[in-house]
Amino acid sequence: MSTQTAYTTAYSRSLRENNILSASPTGLIVALYDGAKRFLGEGAEAMRNREIERSHHALRRAEMIIDYLNQIIDDEQGEVAQSLHSLYAFARRHLNSARMSLDAGKVEEVIRVLNPLREAFDQISRQ
Repeated sequence: MSTQTAYTTAYSRSLRENNILSASPTGLIVALYDGAKRFLGEGAEAMRNREIERSHHALRRAEMIIDYLNQIIDDEQGEVAQSLHSLYAFARRHLNSARMSLDAGKVEEVIRVLNPLREAFDQISRQ
C-alpha cells in the first residue's frame, strides 16, 4: 500500500468515525444500514467471484448489523415493530438461502428490501 493510499484510507476512516460520533440516534441507524449495505455488496461480489470465505465474512458482518437493528426495535410501536421484525427475519432467511446456493442475486434482493428502510430513517434524521 502506498503512503498516499494509506493516508487517504486513514482520512476516510477518521471522517466516518467523526460522523458516527456526532450523529443523532436515527443518524446512527442510517449508518448501520449503510454498513449493512456495504457488507452485503461485498458479500455478493465475493459470491459472484466464488470467494466463499470472503463472502461468508462479509455476509456475517451484515447479519450482525441486521440482528442489532432487529434487537433495538421498540416493540411498543405495534404493527410497525412487527413489520420490521418480519422484514429482518426475511433478510436473515434470504441470506442463509443465498449462502447455501451461492446466489448473489438473493443478497442483492436483501439490499433492495433494506434500502427503503434506510431512506425512511434518513428522512427522519433530517427533520
